[in-house]
Amino acid sequence: MSMNSLLGFLIAIALFIGAIVFSTDNYLIFLSFESLLIVVGGTLAATFLGQEARYVLLALRGALSIFKPYRMGRNILNQEVGRIIKWGYLAQQKGVVALDQEAKKVEGDEFLAFAVEQLLSGYSGDEIRENLSLVAETTFERNMVPAGILRNMGGTAPAFGMIGTLVGLIIMLDDMGSDPTQLGKGLAVALNTTLYGVIIARMMFIPAANKLTQRNQILRFRHELITEGIAMLADRKNPRYIQDRMNSFLDPAIRFDIDRQIKK
Repeated sequence: MSMNSLLGFLIAIALFIGAIVFSTDNYLIFLSFESLLIVVGGTLAATFLGQEARYVLLALRGALSIFKPYRMGRNILNQEVGRIIKWGYLAQQKGVVALDQEAKKVEGDEFLAFAVEQLLSGYSGDEIRENLSLVAETTFERNMVPAGILRNMGGTAPAFGMIGTLVGLIIMLDDMGSDPTQLGKGLAVALNTTLYGVIIARMMFIPAANKLTQRNQILRFRHELITEGIAMLADRKNPRYIQDRMNSFLDPAIRFDIDRQIKK
């Protein structure tokens, strides 16, 4: 469980509920099944109308995935540099073919496994860099589709909130002649739909889209880092040169240090 995502969501809900509790005793006026149906149902209907169903489902699954822990942190990037340097020493001593066993250890990592496969196939550094850069970019674009759909849903939800409010106002004005005293109550109920639309957009869809975007950017950066390392292995670069080159991608606080690792 991603504690920061869960905590942020719970705090947002708590602040909203707290504002209601401290402002009024009539809490039930903020509950409206009809308003929720218009916003959620309308947003989903419009999204399925404008997007392929498969990608909409991926987007909804992606929105839930933000509550799962994300392993691609800063320390992982440091470990990736260490792994490439280790392979550099191995290739220096026994040749690139010695990495065949290492390839079996990363079979669950599709990008890294493909990168090692390119290396073992005898491609040059430039060829590997070109191929892996293409894979990294297309993977990023493919992974960004759900984030884009969630961001569109974040724009659609408030629109359906306004639609629901207009529907409520029309009904309220139609009934106003028979009982003008119900005007205030009817207006409050009508505005619930706008409230739901803004809350769902700003507390669910847009934050989920932003987090998915950030995670995919981190993943793309990791792919670029690996691409550079594998390309240098293909060019038979010295492990220390590989370290310095790959460290140039990283924040100084997480750069890999061969000498420090040897001392350990």
